Formats: sequence, structure tokens, C-alpha cells
Amino acid sequence: MARERQVVRGIVLRSVDTKEADKILTVLTAQLGKVPVVAKGARSRRSRVTAATELLSYAEMTLSESRGYQYLTEASPLAHFRGLRQDVTLLSLGSYFAELTDAVSYENIPAADVLSLLLNALYALSELRRPQLLVKAAFECKLMALSGFEPLLTACAVCGAAEPAAPTLDVSSGLLRCGTCPKSGGLSVPLTPAVLAAMRYVLYGDPKRLYSFSLPPEELTILSQAAEAYTAAQIERSFPTLRFYHTLTAPPTPG
Repeated sequence: MARERQVVRGIVLRSVDTKEADKILTVLTAQLGKVPVVAKGARSRRSRVTAATELLSYAEMTLSESRGYQYLTEASPLAHFRGLRQDVTLLSLGSYFAELTDAVSYENIPAADVLSLLLNALYALSELRRPQLLVKAAFECKLMALSGFEPLLTACAVCGAAEPAAPTLDVSSGLLRCGTCPKSGGLSVPLTPAVLAAMRYVLYGDPKRLYSFSLPPEELTILSQAAEAYTAAQIERSFPTLRFYHTLTAPPTPG
């Protein structure tokens, strides 16, 4: 019986070695969503698909279905993000993006917007060299929105003020409040007017210009901490790749 074949474009979110030279890949595609793919012989030096099966490789892939499994038969790399692979810190951040995307993606659910978001984030890090905390925060906020966890930042949830005084974000409920308004008892993180404006820009602005904003270093740190706290509260899990990224970027211990 002939195998059903299809050609897709996808990025490798996860790669697990198996048997002598095979890999099992988790690939994110626009039309199929997240797809588990068996890449037989991918670790062999003679394999023609090795480059396309590395973590964060974006490629055109020919998949062949047999007995409920997708097998990789051909692959042509489209983007390798070499700038990430030359910097362990950038690579760890890109790996976190992949792990987070894997956590919110599903099989058989189209993911064109999420795929585009991930590719643009990796390009912003690898080629544009945008500030790491800026890309990280914007990616986290936008991914949460695309995954159905968008925070409500249009106005204070208590008094309705469009520009809350001393704004705070309740990371559990995703609601914005003035610093002087009653809190719900959940964990709230402080924002500044500039950080709030940046988050609104990311959530409600042109997605093609997602990383086209700037903040002073102190407020960029606040933005990153708020986006990370919100993501962690919504996903309710931790990420080893993020912990590793933090070990690489932590300031040196005095003495």
C-alpha cells in the first residue's frame, strides 16, 4: 500500500535521539500544527536530512504517513539561524521559545500565526540583534495572546481608568489595576506607564512591527519580569531552558 505523502514547512521544536541513528522530532507547521515526525538515519553522517532535523531548523519537509506515524523522507533547510548557534546565550533563549511554543501548541490545529511569531522572534535575535529582554518579553506576551491567554490591559479592572496610576498586573487573572485600587489577593507585579504602553503595543499593535519599540534598561527589565511572571502563571509549569538562560545572564556574584 502506497504511503500518503505531503510537503510542509516547519520548524523543529524538539529533537530526541532514538535507536542507533534515528531521531523523533516535534515539528511546528502552519497547516498541521504540531507534528511528531520520525527521521530515520538523521544522525548518520551520510544522511541528507541532518541539517533540517536540528533544533530550531526551519525546513521544507516531505512527510510520508505509515501506520499512524509521519516519517521524514526529504528535507530542504530554509533557515538555520546561525547567529543563535554561535552564541550559547542566544541559543538558550531560542530553545526556551521552542519549549514554550511546544507547551501551547497542539496536533491537528493550524498554527500559522504561532509559527510566524516564532520565526520572527528567532530572526530578531539572530539577524537583527534586537535586545534579548525586549524580544523575550514581546514573544511571551504575544504567544500568550495567540494561545487564548491574552491579558486585559485596556483599562483598570476596578475603576475603569484608561491610564491607571501606578499600574499593576494581576498575573493570575490577567487584569490591570491601579496601584491604589483594591486587589484580588492574587500575585500582582508592578508596571510603569512606559511598560504598560509597551505591553499594549505588543498586544494590540501591528504584528509585523512587534519588536520596533525601545525602553530604558530599567523599564525593559520590568517588562521582561512582568511578561515572564504572567506566562508562568498562565501555563502553570516551569521550563528548564529558561532556568538555564537565567544562569547564563545572571550578574556575577560579588567576591
